[in-house]
Amino acid sequence: MPKVECGRMAEGIEKAMQVGSKVVCVDDQFPKELSQFYWRFPIEGPIYTIRDMGVGVSINGEPGEVYVLLEGIENPRSTQSPYPERGFNAERFREIEPPAEDEVEAEAPAYADA
Repeated sequence: MPKVECGRMAEGIEKAMQVGSKVVCVDDQFPKELSQFYWRFPIEGPIYTIRDMGVGVSINGEPGEVYVLLEGIENPRSTQSPYPERGFNAERFREIEPPAEDEVEAEAPAYADA
């Protein structure tokens, strides 16, 4: 399960967000030209749950940006292989509640002894 350092907190301390984290949007000012690539954008106020995370490309085309996908918001897939769903820069969000322990354990990979 991805775990990334992002989400601004008081005094510059950062907190790890992960799949299942409850987050709020702290920057809902998206460039207007992005509306041709997205159906919906998050807004400040509601609480969202992260359903997936990954490393993608910024709106400037620079690789390495951590993105989040949110429950309740689905968007078109990229036209570039491997055709991922378009996500949102994780820096636009702040974690308000980590995932429940049972969610973290359920997503942990299972290993068998050799």
